Amino acid sequence: MILEESILTQVIQERPRKSHKGDYGRLLLIGGFYPFAGAIIMAAQATVASGAGLVTVATEKETISPLHARLPEAMALDVADQSLFLQTLHTADSVLLGPGLSENSKAESLFDLVMEHLSEEQVLILDGSAINLMAKRKPKLKSGQNLILTPHEKEWERLSGLAINEQTEMASQEALKQFPQGTILVAKSHQTKLIKGESIYRLSVGGPYQATGGMGDTLAGMIAGFSGQFPQVSLFERVQAATYLHAYIAEQEAKEAYVVLPSRISQVIPKWMQTLAKKS
Repeated sequence: MILEESILTQVIQERPRKSHKGDYGRLLLIGGFYPFAGAIIMAAQATVASGAGLVTVATEKETISPLHARLPEAMALDVADQSLFLQTLHTADSVLLGPGLSENSKAESLFDLVMEHLSEEQVLILDGSAINLMAKRKPKLKSGQNLILTPHEKEWERLSGLAINEQTEMASQEALKQFPQGTILVAKSHQTKLIKGESIYRLSVGGPYQATGGMGDTLAGMIAGFSGQFPQVSLFERVQAATYLHAYIAEQEAKEAYVVLPSRISQVIPKWMQTLAKKS
C-alpha cells in the first residue's frame, strides 16, 4: 500500500490553546560519542523542530557545548553521571537510542543499561549503532515494549539475518515476529517501507537528493518528536506521518537544490507543520 499525503493532515493538528510543554512529550536522545557528535545534534534539532515539548540529550561531556551552541532549546547531560542519566531515563515518555552512539565498550555498557531500565510503557526508538548493538548483544525485550526500528538495509541484514537481496516485504514482515508484538519497522532504502504486523506501507516521495550523511539521524529525530504528540492517532500513524513529512520536505526542497541537507529539513519542519495543521 502506498502511504498517502493525507496522513499528514490526519495526524498534524492545531494545538489546543490551553496546553503546555509537558503535553508534547518528554524525550531522551542518547548518542553522539566521539567522533559522531554531529549525529546526535542533527537528531536533536529534528526532535525539537518537530514540536517535542521537552528534549534532553545524553551524550559525552565534550559534545554538550557544541550541542548548546547549535540548539539551546535542548537540555543535555553527561552520560558519565549515571544517577542523573537514570533519573532522566525513567521520566522520559520516548527514548531515541543510537544516533552517533558508536559500538565501543562504553556504548555497549550504556546500551545494556538502557535495555535493563526501560519500561514497557516507554517508546523506544533504535537507530544506527543501537541496531547493530542489538544484533550483537541480543537483549531480552519486554513483551509489551513499544519498539520502533529504523535500520538501513545493511543494519536490517545484521538484525534480521536477511541478506539485502532477501529483504522482501513478506520476509521482513516474518522477521519482525522475533520482536515484541506491535514493533514498527521503518526499513530505509530508495523506497522506504513501514511495516507493523500485517500492515505494509511504501513511500512514494523522496529521492537521491537525500543521500547524504545525517539524513537518517534527522528522520529518527522527527519520529521521536512525533511520538510524544498527537494522541488522537496511533503510534504507527505518528511514525507514518513523521516519515512521510521527512521525505516530502526533502522533495520540496529538491526543486531548488541538488542535495538537500538534513539540517535544512529541520529548519523548515515548523513551517510545514503549521501549514498542514491549518488544513486539518
